Amino acid sequence: MSISRIGVVGAGQMGNGIAQVAAAAHYFVTCTDVSEAAIDRGQRTVADSLGRLVKKEKISAQEADAIARRITWSTDIAAHGESDLVVEAATENVELKYRIFESLSKNAGSGAILASNTSSISITAIAAHTDRPDRVIGMHFMNPVPLMQLVEIIRGLATTDETYGEVKFAAEKMGKTTVLGRDMPGFIVNRVLMPYINEAVYALYEGIGSVEDIDTAMKLGTNVPMGPLTLADFIGLDTCLAIMQVLQDGLGDSKYRPCPLLRKYVEAGWLGRKSGRGFYNYGAK
Repeated sequence: MSISRIGVVGAGQMGNGIAQVAAAAHYFVTCTDVSEAAIDRGQRTVADSLGRLVKKEKISAQEADAIARRITWSTDIAAHGESDLVVEAATENVELKYRIFESLSKNAGSGAILASNTSSISITAIAAHTDRPDRVIGMHFMNPVPLMQLVEIIRGLATTDETYGEVKFAAEKMGKTTVLGRDMPGFIVNRVLMPYINEAVYALYEGIGSVEDIDTAMKLGTNVPMGPLTLADFIGLDTCLAIMQVLQDGLGDSKYRPCPLLRKYVEAGWLGRKSGRGFYNYGAK
């Protein structure tokens, strides 16, 4: 099978980024979401991203126009009927993802590969909600998608070698480096990253250091580009909490217990950059 058309379910932060890099790799892309407002935001985000690349002389204005023209936007999930590969990029919610994959089983072509951009949820469990477990796979892009090089690929219990090979090829055509992770909670990246962030929240909760001191200590002490609390705000504290809950539920180890302060911030609606307030104040939205 030769992949030429890629579908993306979800026009949010991850979905519109995936649509952009797929279109930049000369795939024809269909991006869907549940509302016109979400679609409009996704289109504007891609236009702004392409505009920045033109300004930095990474691509020409003509290339940016061609990329934008290769993306079709729709609120109808049936628009994925012609897609060879559909990547789900919805909120990190188990039941929501199950419903999307049940719908894709009915609306995507019978031979289409169904991939999830989940950062922690079982691919095998997702595949069980489809009519083609052998054609279901994890394709975890990093945020921001146009800039981050990695795609973490996760095979479910029934995923075939052919499916894996086709998805690996597609990711590499998009300019990404791939790693293969086992279908365990958190896979590779978030199995390591989220406990690190959660422990930083515990350090704040226990008064070991201030937000600024914890971030500065980790940036200068371990040479990472941003501190863990800044990174948590960038990812979204609700997403961090959801992943920690998947780790705790899936692995049953108390070391994955989400910090109470993380829960409290999410309850308050302090979700990080996207809400205007997290561990830092970005200005109320």
